[in-house]
Order: sequence, then structure tokens, then C-alpha cells
Amino acid sequence: MDPVNKHGDRPPEDLTARARIRDAALAQFAERGYAAATLRGVADAAGVSIGLVQHHFGTKDGLRRACDTYATDTLASLDGLGVAGGEITDSDFLARMFRHSPLILRYIARAMVDGSPTAATFFDSGAATAEVFLTRTWPERFPPGSDRARDAAAVMAAMHQATIVLHEHLSRRMGADVLAAENSARIGLAMFDVYTSMADFAASDTGAAIRDGARTYQRGTSAAQQNGPGDDRDH
Repeated sequence: MDPVNKHGDRPPEDLTARARIRDAALAQFAERGYAAATLRGVADAAGVSIGLVQHHFGTKDGLRRACDTYATDTLASLDGLGVAGGEITDSDFLARMFRHSPLILRYIARAMVDGSPTAATFFDSGAATAEVFLTRTWPERFPPGSDRARDAAAVMAAMHQATIVLHEHLSRRMGADVLAAENSARIGLAMFDVYTSMADFAASDTGAAIRDGARTYQRGTSAAQQNGPGDDRDH
């Protein structure tokens, strides 16, 4: 069986039995999916008896609920990672985040592929945090409560969280496991490069023309929907 800390989490001796079982379950659910994972497999990976797993968590569903709670509490939003409070600029904070997040990120990635309720909670939390960030930072561009702010925040959350779901493809293309603790900053650094370059492109004449064309198209489709298929005023 694969060890609990295969993906760079804490050494087993640093964990309580309950936490060791939970981390083993996070890894098993991430690698096998909920349907294929078993309590026996989790117990073997954690180095405990199946009876101890049942003592702490009851059933496999109870174990998944515990994993869901732990994952969502840890990575519920960007604010939870220290963005709003400013801790994210602290190198020690970043080091701790990168060291402890890979196992949870793998679990979330599998949950999002499987379409579990946890995935919806994680996405909605990320979108809500993105909306707060956009409206506070650029209130004139993204008025609070506006469709523009909502849409931009949802797309922002999808763009960021897609890197988690597609981590295997990113790892293949980038030549390293991007969710391993020593490599997990590479996605963020690449994202900064992309955002910086795209900001320049968006400000260019070509970018402005594409944006204007998209807005013209959107206005046209909105007008057509308002007129309805039975409207013959132009005939």
C-alpha cells in the first residue's frame, strides 16, 4: 500500500490516529475515487485496524464527510489563504501553505471531476471570494451586485480551479508534479506571467477590437432574445 505521506504531507509520527486516518482517506479518495476506495484500503494506508477507522468515522460515507469538512475548511476561499488579511505576502505563510496543501488539492481535484457536493461548495466559495476581491479593488469596473462582477468572478474561479482539476496534464507539460510541495508555486508564478502579458494584450488595439466585437455580438444576441422568434417587426 502507498504510504499516507506519499505526496509530501507530514510524517506519520506527527499525526494523531484520527488525522492519520483522515489523510490516508484523502489520498485514497483522490487516487481511486469514492466508489473504488475502501475502509480496508484506508486502514492499511494509515497503518491502523479497520476497527479503529470505524471507531473514529463509522462508515465510508462518514469518513468522506470528515474529509469534505477538512478540505473545505482548509481551502474554502482565497481569503482563507491569507489574501484579505495580507498574510499571503509572508514567505513563511506561503511555505506552510505549499507544504500542507497538495494532499487536499488532489482530493478536491478528484471531487470536482466526480461532481460531489464538496466540489460545488469549493467552487462557489472561490467565486464569492473572487467577487469580493474584484468589487473592492475595482468598484467602478465591477460594481457590487452587478452581472459583470458576478460573471467575472465565476470565470476567475473557473480559471484558477481548472489548474487543480487538470494538474496531471499540467504536470506532464511542465515536466514536474505541480502539486508536489517543491513545485506547487510554479502554477502561481506562471499565472502571474499570463495575467501580466494578457493585461498588455487587452490594452492593445487588437485586444480592444476583440472586446468591442464581443460586446457587439452580445448586444445583438440579447436584442434577438428580447424580440423573440415570433417578432416580425423587421419584416
